[in-house]
Amino acid sequence: MTVIVRDVRPGDAEGYARVRRAALPFMLATAEQFLFDWAHAHPGSHARPFVAVDGRGDGDGEVVGTVQLRIAHDSPEPGIGSLNVYVDPAHQGRGAGTLLLRAAEEHLAAHGARTLYSWVLDAPEHRGWAERRGYSPSRSAHFLRLDLAGAGLPPLQAPPPGVELVTAEDFAADPRPLFELDAVTTADEPGDVSVAMDDYAHWLETTWEHPLLDRALTTVAVVDGVPAAFSVAQTDGLGRYNTGMTGTAPAFRGRGLAKLVKNASLHRAREAGCTEAFTGNDADNGPMLAINRWFGYAIAATEVRHVRTLG
Repeated sequence: MTVIVRDVRPGDAEGYARVRRAALPFMLATAEQFLFDWAHAHPGSHARPFVAVDGRGDGDGEVVGTVQLRIAHDSPEPGIGSLNVYVDPAHQGRGAGTLLLRAAEEHLAAHGARTLYSWVLDAPEHRGWAERRGYSPSRSAHFLRLDLAGAGLPPLQAPPPGVELVTAEDFAADPRPLFELDAVTTADEPGDVSVAMDDYAHWLETTWEHPLLDRALTTVAVVDGVPAAFSVAQTDGLGRYNTGMTGTAPAFRGRGLAKLVKNASLHRAREAGCTEAFTGNDADNGPMLAINRWFGYAIAATEVRHVRTLG
C-alpha cells in the first residue's frame, strides 16, 4: 500500500505514541502527552507534527511513522531547527522516513531554519540513512535503564545540616523558585544549541502542567530556604519512570546534592509501584554518567546527533 504523509490529527495520538514506543522504547510516550504537546506548542516554535500512514487516499490508514519538529525559539541563536523521525520497525524500508524528513525540512526552511539537528540511533543503518541525506554526526548521548523493581538502590541518607528534602508538590502555591532553578541548571547543560529560559508563563503551561510530570516523585533539595538541586520525575502510569532532569545550581555544586535528590526520588518511585527507570546523558557529561552508574543504570542505547546546513 502507499505511504502518505500528512498533518497529525487528534485521533492519531495513540498511534503516534505506539510508533514512538516501538522505535525508541527508552523514552516515555503516551497519547495524553502528545495531545498536550500539540495543544501547547509555543507559537515561535512553528511546531507541526506529521505522520506517515499506511493506506488509502483519505489518509485514514495505520500510523507507521512520525516526525517531531520545531524551531529553537528559546535559543539566542537564530535559524536553528530540529527534527526527529521515528518509523515503526515493522514498517521500515518503505520510504516513510524519507517522506517525513522532506516534509519536515521544507516546513522548517520556510520558517527560517538554516541549521537542522536530528537525533539518530547509533547503528550503521540509521547513521548511514542520515548521512546519505546530507547530515553529519556531531555528538552522542546515551539512554540508560535501571531495573527499578529488582535494583539494589543505595540506602537513603539523612540530609546534611541545613538541607531539607521536599517534593515539587510543596511548591504548588508558587512554582517560580523551581523555574529559576530549572533555568540556571539548563543554561550549562551540554548541547549543540544554547537555551535561554526566560518565559515563566510558558514554563508553567508546558512544564509544570505537563501530564508526564510527577510532582510527588520530583525531589528538591532546599539549602537554608533556597532550592539548590532537583531531580525531575516523569511517569506514564504504566510502571515506567524517567528522570527528566537532575541538576544543581552552580553555587551549591560539589556537595553531593544531585545524588541525594535522585536517590530519594528513585526510592519514592519504587514505593509508588514503578518497575523501570530511564534517563539520558550526554556522552561527555562524565559527572552525571558516574552518578547513574553508581545507582546501577546501564546504557541501553546510544543516539548520535546529526547536523545539516541548508544552502
